Amino acid sequence: MTEVSDKQFEKEVWKGSVITSPIPPTLVSCGTVDAPNVLTVAWTGILCTRPPIVYISVRPERYSYDLIKQTGEFVINLPTERLVRAVDMCGVKSGRNCDKFALTGLTPQPSSQVSAPLVAECPVNIECRVRDTVQLGSHDMFIADVTAVNAAKELIDEKGRLALERAGLIAYAHGQYFALGKVLGSFGWSVKKKLRRNRK
Repeated sequence: MTEVSDKQFEKEVWKGSVITSPIPPTLVSCGTVDAPNVLTVAWTGILCTRPPIVYISVRPERYSYDLIKQTGEFVINLPTERLVRAVDMCGVKSGRNCDKFALTGLTPQPSSQVSAPLVAECPVNIECRVRDTVQLGSHDMFIADVTAVNAAKELIDEKGRLALERAGLIAYAHGQYFALGKVLGSFGWSVKKKLRRNRK
């Protein structure tokens, strides 16, 4: 029998809104290495595994929107706890008025497959090429193929697995940034059979 909490919550009903959390606050880089820009995007995620497809949702009035429309390329960079101030700044400042790479001390670095730069200080960079744009309302969704993933060598364990738990990634929930907490389980652990010790 599956164990569940015995607490039931008394609820209020509100009008529809976007309240799913926590979510990953990512740094999305666009433009070119010679003319780079970076913005904070939390509306992002996975759409498909095979082929690997992701999305970001961006307001059309954002400076980065036109850069992504023009090139059809961007990079999703996963920031760490040490970069949280830069993450916030890239979300409130506009590339129209300043060089956000220079402002935050981040470094644009050439990508392997796309013209958009990656952020050198992020341990994982996901290179993306837009396959479709969906107009939704306040935001347009860029649906993109993942053309390459760049992973820090120090995060690759002795078995060749990407150990993201070592990266110190962050989360965003209801207007605040959080460090990730303790491990509660791993995929499939709820249905794994208990190992029986061999008795001699």
